[in-house]
Amino acid sequence: MNAPFKFETGHSAPPLDTPTPDDLTIIPRDRRFGRDEGTVQVRWWHGGNPYATAFYNALSTTFPKGEAFFIESVKAHRDGASPKLAEEIRAFTMQEILHTREHVAFNRRVTDAGYDISFLDKQVDDILALVRERPPIINLAATMALEHFTAILARELLENPAHLEGADAESAELWRWHAVEEIEHKGVAYDTWLHATRDWSRWQRWKLKSLMMLVVTWRFIPERMTGMYDLLRQDGLTGWRAKAKMLRYAFAGPGMFRKIALPWVAYFLPGFHPWNADERHLIGAYISGAEAAA
Repeated sequence: MNAPFKFETGHSAPPLDTPTPDDLTIIPRDRRFGRDEGTVQVRWWHGGNPYATAFYNALSTTFPKGEAFFIESVKAHRDGASPKLAEEIRAFTMQEILHTREHVAFNRRVTDAGYDISFLDKQVDDILALVRERPPIINLAATMALEHFTAILARELLENPAHLEGADAESAELWRWHAVEEIEHKGVAYDTWLHATRDWSRWQRWKLKSLMMLVVTWRFIPERMTGMYDLLRQDGLTGWRAKAKMLRYAFAGPGMFRKIALPWVAYFLPGFHPWNADERHLIGAYISGAEAAA
């Protein structure tokens, strides 16, 4: 499972001229987290902090259905892709399938801890029902925007250990593993978009991708915050003080949403590509740490 996937395509386009590293290998790492029989279900698993716990729990509820949508959107435009891109799409798909499995398991632990996540599930269902009414190229543009979100969240998570400080070891490792692979495949949806819109003008591409990022951002962050408030309500934390503390955690300290602001803006710049920022050192650091711990 950890070997790169290779397969032959029939009629394929020449390789794209993009900043994606030629020697990049996308490796699905088949790992499982939190399955030990002795694992204790802790409601506030992130250092006893209900706000930190709500932040990651709310993000996790979006992944299983969201990543299935990403796979569908990218695979819908793989015809004619170069062998390199086709192989990257295949490996991207396998990584996302593994992420889905692990976040299903993580979300089960959230419900086992006593949370009702039906409201958060409905948020995801509603937005997916809306986007699936749109043409496939719109779905790909939405996927591309959301993949940029996950990549910049992943970079911040790996660069700043404070985000997972105090979290239980298995949960923290799940988020690091996921973050590494999000960085590794961060260019796949974008390169698929370049392939699918190869006959478009740069203006057409920029206009649609920028509009879609604005739409995605308008829905993504407010809905995640609403989901966090719902989880806090189940902890008996309500009113303006609870909302203020949740906003402080998300935007001030450690401030994940604030710290991704500049890389979010970069998406709108002419010539943007996810691999304009080469973050393979973060992947290398993770691998080195995993090997040292083995």
